[in-house]
Amino acid sequence: MTTSTEARSTTAPRGAADTGVDTVTGAFSYSGRAIAAELAARGRHVRTLTGHPERALDDTIEARPLDFDDPHGLVTALEGTTTLFNTYWVRFAHGTMTHERAVENTKTLFWAATQAGVRKIVHVSILHPSSSSPYPYFRGKALCERALAETDVASAVLRPSVLFDEHGVLLNNIAWLLRRLPVFAVGGRGDYRVRPIHVHDFASLAVDAAAWTADRTVDAVGPERPTFNELVGEIRRAVASRSVIVHVPGPVLLVGSRVLGRALHDVVLTTDEFHSMADGLADSDEPATGRTKLSAWLDEHADELGRTYASELDRHFHH
Repeated sequence: MTTSTEARSTTAPRGAADTGVDTVTGAFSYSGRAIAAELAARGRHVRTLTGHPERALDDTIEARPLDFDDPHGLVTALEGTTTLFNTYWVRFAHGTMTHERAVENTKTLFWAATQAGVRKIVHVSILHPSSSSPYPYFRGKALCERALAETDVASAVLRPSVLFDEHGVLLNNIAWLLRRLPVFAVGGRGDYRVRPIHVHDFASLAVDAAAWTADRTVDAVGPERPTFNELVGEIRRAVASRSVIVHVPGPVLLVGSRVLGRALHDVVLTTDEFHSMADGLADSDEPATGRTKLSAWLDEHADELGRTYASELDRHFHH
């Protein structure tokens, strides 16, 4: 079971004085965008390291390159940073980008932050990371946490599972399918639970974490804990879907997901994502760190949810 911990010391964060500047990896992406907005709302100067400068829509954010092949350039890009908020990761392997490569890139980023004199790193991990996990995503996240612990930079590690708002992928695409398909398939019994947290609650937690005086690891989870069956049922009700929910064996679901993915030119669901959720790895027994109730949010945003499909490949790999 994942637990909240105070891992190292109770001393103040190590490093230089507060410069008023914070850096977010991927401030033009999903969780990074929310963290950047929260920082700006609190009067911080926001810098981003990004591999997609063409996505810059907010000229108040200072954009610098996220180039892992140029470690010394990363040091320069991070100089003057008080807190680094690291959201960098990959959902699934694609082309030459693997979870193993993402781990090495993250180690490079942590090295650069150390060299640049960054005062603190707030790192986004995942619920239940484990170096012995059968799933590369969870193994990789565990190795990143270990690499961070081996630095001498003060840190906070946040472990979410599902982030949601009107721009999130999972809930939006479930709604999109429920609006269009006569049948919606749930793998297995569907009794595995999830702990979704609203992305704005997550961003607030991340910015709060910059001020924590001890190194901590915290499960970033919302106040509700539905089973997957309940989650799909709530979305179905919210969007007034007439789709029939059926239960199918996991292998059947995965074959169907691959067929649908080819039609949509996207990765709808990976084998590891299904099995890790079915294993309970999207659930936590820890107290809620977010306030927004998914059920209430669904009622408020039902009209806009699932109107368009959110493609993971388009967001991260097609430029």
